[in-house]
Amino acid sequence: MKIDNFESKIVVLPIENIDTDQIIPARYLKITSKEGLGDGLFQDWRYHKTDGTPVPDFPLNKPEAKGAQVLVTGDNFGCGSSREHAPWALTQYGFKAVISTSFADIFSGNALKNGLLPIVVPADVHKQLLASGGKNVKVDLRAQKLTLPDGKEVHFPIDPFAKECLLEGVDELGYMIKQEPAIAAYEAKRVGSINTLQ
Repeated sequence: MKIDNFESKIVVLPIENIDTDQIIPARYLKITSKEGLGDGLFQDWRYHKTDGTPVPDFPLNKPEAKGAQVLVTGDNFGCGSSREHAPWALTQYGFKAVISTSFADIFSGNALKNGLLPIVVPADVHKQLLASGGKNVKVDLRAQKLTLPDGKEVHFPIDPFAKECLLEGVDELGYMIKQEPAIAAYEAKRVGSINTLQ
């Protein structure tokens, strides 16, 4: 998923230490396609176990959450086991970014490789966002800048290579494939390469 500059309302899930099994339950791990995984996002929290009906007061089920592309969560989001299905479910649901004070390292890496932007903010900014459900934020990945509902701007860190991949809308393999012309040109000039020996 290509990410650059976008504006979206936020949905707030103020729970700390949300692990990947809560993001997408283990029973979905047999699925090898991303398609439809958005339906399983927070499945055990979004729906009643008895009859499968939506839990009305769960944040993603509230009317004001519809269309939100930014999720604000508690500290240490994405902890637990490593599973790419977690960012898959978040992006398939429609999220482009998740904001927290910290992310589990493996989740953060998986998110960046799968078109989901994890944004780390300071505690005071996080507190403000937790109280701003339904309001809009602006994300400018190129400038690494988050604009809060009150207009305040906050810069966030991101790995330069991951940033470039998100801006281009490619994963690591896609990035390498895009470099094929440059690689071929280099190999054609390199002494000892197969091309120069022919």
